[in-house]
Amino acid sequence: MKAVICTKYGPPEVLQLKEVEKPAPKNNEVLIKIFATSVTASDCIIRGFKLPVSMWIPARLALGLIKPGKPVLGLVLSGEVERAGDHVKQFQERDKVFAHTFMRFGAYAEFICIPETSAIALMPSNTSFEEAAAIPFGGTLAIYYLKKGNIQKGQKVLIYGASGAVGTLAIQLARYFGAEVSGVCSTANLELVKSLGADTVIDYTKEDFTDTGKQYDLIFDAVGKKKSSHLQYKKALTPNGKFISVDDGNPGERAVNKANLTILKELTENGILKPVIDKIYHLDQIVNAHRYVDKGHKKGNVIITMK
Repeated sequence: MKAVICTKYGPPEVLQLKEVEKPAPKNNEVLIKIFATSVTASDCIIRGFKLPVSMWIPARLALGLIKPGKPVLGLVLSGEVERAGDHVKQFQERDKVFAHTFMRFGAYAEFICIPETSAIALMPSNTSFEEAAAIPFGGTLAIYYLKKGNIQKGQKVLIYGASGAVGTLAIQLARYFGAEVSGVCSTANLELVKSLGADTVIDYTKEDFTDTGKQYDLIFDAVGKKKSSHLQYKKALTPNGKFISVDDGNPGERAVNKANLTILKELTENGILKPVIDKIYHLDQIVNAHRYVDKGHKKGNVIITMK
């Protein structure tokens, strides 16, 4: 099968398309023929080893010393079950599924084996494979952090980085939870964020939301790039307001699990969530896709298709 191998840490050019052995499922695994995956911010961080110096040693030990220990990157996917292990009960051949591989990676390939107990579910019946692959990464993080912030109906919630993979779904989820939602993004993405349900959209290139005089019950930094301290945010928070960020530690399997994926499936099927896709590339264009994501201006998701 074809797979993209990360030969070492570095720029997008370290990714190479190669022929590798097709995996076979264990008794508790499903073999999935992948139709689509996504180039997430996490994929690019790992590929380029773009981490704070203080994290270099533990990250190298966890990920690999001179190159990723699991050379096939890719965290999310959609596809079809080609074969189910003998002990698998939840899935059968030809089921259309979507999944988050978490620390297993492996989605930059034509096939992958995943345990049925991991973050895998039947994909929403009203989406394409490309749309389904645009849900697990941003969706699981958005659900986790909004719940961590104890989002409540009627609250005023601000999403910073509202046009990214996490932010576009966080806007929609915050609306679903009954909040009054403000989104912060660049000029080019104002209409997109408004179309997703934001009551107010703030252009960060023209004004700083902390200087508007408005206060929020919950501020969610969905990109982790705004290097402001909690004290700097304090004037934009109500007395009991909370600030949360995707930089507040890796939630791990507390976010990436079957339960959250099933919730995202149901909300998508009910028309509450709609994934946002910026660009679609073929697997052999993976270097160009990573170059684009590295620029930091994508809207929603960049998808890789195997078709």
